[in-house]
Amino acid sequence: MQIQGKRFSVAPMMDWTDRHYRFMARLLSSRATLYTEMIHARAIIHGDRSRHLDFHVSEHPLALQLGGSDAGHLAQAASIGEDHGYDEINLNCGCPSDRVASGSFGACLMADPHHVGHLVRAMKDAVSVPVTVKCRIGIEGNGLTDRTGYNDLLLFARQMQDSGCDALIVHARIAVLGGLNPAQNREVPPLRYEDVYRLKEELPDLRIEINGGIRSAQDIQTHLSGLLDGVMVGRAAYERPALLCHVDSLLHGLGNEERAAPAGRGGVRNPFPPPHPYTANPGLRGEDRAPSEPSFLLSPDRLQAVLLAMKEYILERYAEGVPPQRIVRHMLGLVHGMPGARSFRQRLSGNWHRHLDGASLDSYLGRTFDEYCGQLRDHQSSGSLILQP
Repeated sequence: MQIQGKRFSVAPMMDWTDRHYRFMARLLSSRATLYTEMIHARAIIHGDRSRHLDFHVSEHPLALQLGGSDAGHLAQAASIGEDHGYDEINLNCGCPSDRVASGSFGACLMADPHHVGHLVRAMKDAVSVPVTVKCRIGIEGNGLTDRTGYNDLLLFARQMQDSGCDALIVHARIAVLGGLNPAQNREVPPLRYEDVYRLKEELPDLRIEINGGIRSAQDIQTHLSGLLDGVMVGRAAYERPALLCHVDSLLHGLGNEERAAPAGRGGVRNPFPPPHPYTANPGLRGEDRAPSEPSFLLSPDRLQAVLLAMKEYILERYAEGVPPQRIVRHMLGLVHGMPGARSFRQRLSGNWHRHLDGASLDSYLGRTFDEYCGQLRDHQSSGSLILQP
């Protein structure tokens, strides 16, 4: 099984890309490849597999990201992931956190390309789905030999290609180990997109996808229109999830078409129109004004459809014992940049749900969502929110 064509994916992000966020993301995009949070191989082998691996059937195409440095453990965890229904297994060679590095996995693995190649081969031997690697362009610090030059990246990529890696997803920054925390590692090291493009030129047969600092639909379009095979977006897809449905229409030519799920997988169709660029009345205050750069919003009708689907999902999970706040926290970005966003988020923050039963939870969410979408329609009618076709 191979990855075909150019693709857009949402990056694996600890504490963010859990199954609840992924369910919402799939409502917004039928084409994006979704990734789990990184899960250590031993947690899958010895831990609660249902808690770690269960997902909604709509989430396909879905990749399982593994952490670890033991070939046997990774092969076993990959096999379990494939049996659980995942479409791709990804090895994390890019996480720069001290906790991860102390376990000898994540970005520090790039110090030993031959060992990473051994890990990839072990996983390839264990599964039939694609095995991919997510890495940085290099590493430095923590007592390791610095590998920050382009030739170091080329050596690593060649090793991945020789090992049968199906795709290399490159965050175009080095990882500074022991000197910067993960948040700083996403901002402080300079982006070196040119290294990723050069890598593709020199290794045209290796599938290479780019990650890091990609914040807008224009950024995505720019990268996908060139040599690279794919684009992965992290924080922007979480903070402004409307970007996901814009990617569908902009880059895959979906428009209002529906796309059937792949054979044998229970995917969902995307019945919604693309989001709208907008302008807002300059008289609005604070975050209720339009952002300084063009943004993309869900229309009131589409937002209401997504919120309704999420309400039903929240009620289903609540009946299984999942606190609503675990899900609702992922929904706050849906209204990013919209009039009244702050008050909407306030109504869904804190302990509002603690004394609600199923019926009152249904009522509270339904009322909150309906009132907010009604307010957006009022803004649209008055001209303070202009959705441009």
